[in-house]
Amino acid sequence: LLETSPGVAEVTFVEKEPAERHTIVSWEQKNSCVLPEDLKNFYLMTDGFQMTWSVKTDDTPMPLGSMVINSISKLCRLGGSSMYSLPNAPTLADLEDDTDEEGNGDKPEKPHFDSRSLIFELDPCNGNGKVCLVYKHAEPVVSPDTEIWFLDRALYWHFLTKTFTAYYRLLITHLGLPQWQYAFTSYGVSPQAKQWFNMYKPITINTALLSEEADAFVNKLDPNKVFKSKNKTPVLKKKPPSQPAGSQKSHTSMTSAKTSSLAGNSSRK
Repeated sequence: LLETSPGVAEVTFVEKEPAERHTIVSWEQKNSCVLPEDLKNFYLMTDGFQMTWSVKTDDTPMPLGSMVINSISKLCRLGGSSMYSLPNAPTLADLEDDTDEEGNGDKPEKPHFDSRSLIFELDPCNGNGKVCLVYKHAEPVVSPDTEIWFLDRALYWHFLTKTFTAYYRLLITHLGLPQWQYAFTSYGVSPQAKQWFNMYKPITINTALLSEEADAFVNKLDPNKVFKSKNKTPVLKKKPPSQPAGSQKSHTSMTSAKTSSLAGNSSRK
């Protein structure tokens, strides 16, 4: 589908060998949790996923789409303590606030940066945020229930899906377009990303999020108006209004009377 789209070039898919079962077991032992069954089966088929594609601008390919699932070795815990960090350096756990809203109504409970949750990075999103595998209840024992959440650059959480399989489908159907995860946030994708969305529409059921203001950021310049000829039409000079004949006669009689009176005055003098 991508290769047949207009302007798309250099669609590359990196084939990866399946992850060995003992690698998955050692990861689970190291992190004291059990991988979801669908994610475990995914790693047993391929140790991660990577697909990229570009668009041609002025015959030069520009990277645009990116679909990434980290390998089992890069499925690292978010906010884990590092032996190289400074003793008093702030951590993500310092962002926790007891006044944060928990799951109210339809909103699910948000993950926690502290020990109450286990968070692992699935996709770095090219620096636009992080898609994470979240074990929301890690105390006193890690619950096997997991969810997929998106952590934006302002460190706010946004719920994506309940299962890895559902997220994998979202990743594929959105074609790896830049910032596509922001379509599932309250503030939506950026105007620049929306232009790409309008050009390469994702194959997704959730089209209402994209079509509400699809025309708001589209350039609507009319070439016929922009390049309209500006030839000036010649301005016709208006002739002074002609006076009626009666007024001309009265005007001449008045001037003759004035000249005659002036002549009489001069003769008297």
